[in-house]
Amino acid sequence: MGSIAFGNLLWISVQPLIRMFLCVACGFGITKVGLLPAMASLGMGQVIMNITIPSLMFSTIIPSFHSSNIAELGPLVIIAVIYMLIGITLSWIIKQLFWVPHRFRHGILMAGGWANVSDIPISVTMSVMASAPFKGTDDANLAVGYIAVFMLVWSVTIFPLGGYRLIMMDFDGPDLDNDRVKEKLRAKHSKILSRLTVGFVCLRRIFLFNHSPVRELHTEVGQNSTGEKEPPHATSTHEDSVTACYKPPEQEEIGVSTLTNEELPASPSFTSIQPGPVLTDEAQKVSTTTTNLPDSLAGHVAVTQVHWFKKIIGLTWRFLRSAMTPPSLSIIFSFTIAIIPPLKALFVAGVPGTHIPSAPDGQPPLAFIMKTSTFLGSASVPMGLILLGSALARLSIPRNQWSSLPLCAIGSVAIGRLVVMPVLGILICQQFTRFGLIDPSNNVLRFVCLLVSGLPSASMLVFFTQVYSGTGNAEHLAAFLIPQYIIVFISMTAFITLTLDILFG
Repeated sequence: MGSIAFGNLLWISVQPLIRMFLCVACGFGITKVGLLPAMASLGMGQVIMNITIPSLMFSTIIPSFHSSNIAELGPLVIIAVIYMLIGITLSWIIKQLFWVPHRFRHGILMAGGWANVSDIPISVTMSVMASAPFKGTDDANLAVGYIAVFMLVWSVTIFPLGGYRLIMMDFDGPDLDNDRVKEKLRAKHSKILSRLTVGFVCLRRIFLFNHSPVRELHTEVGQNSTGEKEPPHATSTHEDSVTACYKPPEQEEIGVSTLTNEELPASPSFTSIQPGPVLTDEAQKVSTTTTNLPDSLAGHVAVTQVHWFKKIIGLTWRFLRSAMTPPSLSIIFSFTIAIIPPLKALFVAGVPGTHIPSAPDGQPPLAFIMKTSTFLGSASVPMGLILLGSALARLSIPRNQWSSLPLCAIGSVAIGRLVVMPVLGILICQQFTRFGLIDPSNNVLRFVCLLVSGLPSASMLVFFTQVYSGTGNAEHLAAFLIPQYIIVFISMTAFITLTLDILFG
């Protein structure tokens, strides 16, 4: 298989997944035996979101990025948005084809659009980059910095742009039982099928009208089949003669009723119409009305403008406030420091063009902050995977309910996320590389872009569902997540092997 043997590629692909599986299994096991209750998991999640992930972002982005490679973030943002839109589109198509529980009618869009872009890709990339053919710690830090862009897009679309409202909408209004949902979907399918049938009939009419043999209209105008002249009214206009003489040969087969000349309304005269003074008067009235608005109406317009201005200001403030989460702020500040050499030199040694006095130990003045961030950030990935296992352990589906589950929708979402999305991801990334948006020699960037396309749905959706359900239950989401996280260990092994073959084969 090119410069790297297949066995080596397979081992490089399997090794990070084995480590990830063991971490997830630890969280699953201690939760099942009651050593990690729900409140402890909640506190653990707060530590990850507010301390360890921001520290990991800070310690990896600053040393990995500089002004010359910061332009690589643009294609990453575009790819992140494209992946999200494709996932939402696939879920919407699945929703139209197969029945989905009423309390998951919008949640399925989130399951398709928002992937687990934190724990799994960081764990896999840090393990893969640590060994050949990659360059160890430098490539690992760079990969985590690239993943941070996907995390930032994920966070912005979930909170400031209101993606979480999709789950909130699932629990608005009364619930519908599964039979009612299936009945409505069957009625919808019947309606769509009838419309397609009507459209097909119309297209066939047009086709037959345009391709039927045209009778002689010019040589026999004014004569009937016996050689007698037609009455004057039959040839009064060109439109009437065409209507009287031409009939598609299969009109009766299609079932379209035709009208005789006597039943047709008289054709309007196409003589020129002189513009009268009425249009001018009306235009003057409209002009006078718009220029001389009453004071009350003008005041109403001013109040409306002020209302919209306040509304825009309020939306902007809510957007900024919801974007000010510790992970997002850490990513933004880290990229800002990374591209400003004097600031970067305070944390990292060897920044070109800077002369910052060193601390007594010979390190940059703020190197201790970088070391602390590295120390705290190293706990982010194992804690996140343990918490993922704990979340999966709390998802349960009673055995007597398996027959009532939307198995077609569940299987389609899993195939869409873990099979269709990786194929589309390869095509998209290859085209980006072909057109120069991604550097062909930057294998770290290409690996991250390909890896993110084959991730399962985000485990954070469990938290959102439990919060907005009002009962702390997430049984519908569990049915969609559990198969994905079982299949991902097989699908990702094959996908990583294929990705490494594309990059180094």
